[in-house]
Amino acid sequence: MESAPPSDPRPGLFLAFEGVEGSGKTTQVALLAAWLRERGLDVVVAREPGSTPLGERVRQTVLAEVGLHVPARSELFLMLAARAAFVEQVVRPGVAAGRIVIADRFELSTLAYQGAGRGLPLDEVAACNRIATGGVTPDATVLLDVDPEVGAARQRAEGKSADRMEMEDVEFHRRVAAAYRAHAARVAGIMRVDAGAPRDEVQRRVRHALAARFPETFVGTGFISQ
Repeated sequence: MESAPPSDPRPGLFLAFEGVEGSGKTTQVALLAAWLRERGLDVVVAREPGSTPLGERVRQTVLAEVGLHVPARSELFLMLAARAAFVEQVVRPGVAAGRIVIADRFELSTLAYQGAGRGLPLDEVAACNRIATGGVTPDATVLLDVDPEVGAARQRAEGKSADRMEMEDVEFHRRVAAAYRAHAARVAGIMRVDAGAPRDEVQRRVRHALAARFPETFVGTGFISQ
């Protein structure tokens, strides 16, 4: 009797988490990654800018050096230089190997922050981004939706030191939040999740949103029952 052929490996996925400062992206990414790993999936957790040698240097320059003046266009191209390396060195190989790559920020941040926040033309920002990514986009983007004032209050309560972007005024962050919501309303693949609840409830909402989009990965024995 012939043995059954091996089953095909689970296909890789590229997921991005987005949101204003203090929306809980890093926490929710960590919770989701731990949950998936407990169930035997190979997960890569990454951040943007970052997760490559070039990306981490850009992160230090653009975010950590709070006293450095970075013109808006310079900021855009620094972010996109980091993104090009991120796509080539993290996203493409991870997905090709069947892993779930979860990014804390990706291209939607650029449209929201450098586009709406800094006032750069959105169509030009989007065109530059397509060059940086080579057309790679997330299979799904989870937008953790919370008012920027709520996010800022969370960060103050945690005693978090503000980076260069977080130090921008409230009007900047309101423009960013409005841009996120506008994109979620019209762009396929963006799942808007109310992030105003306690973290475990937000995580439950994230998992169910992903289960609805990717039942072959997130629904079934050991995952989420329908």
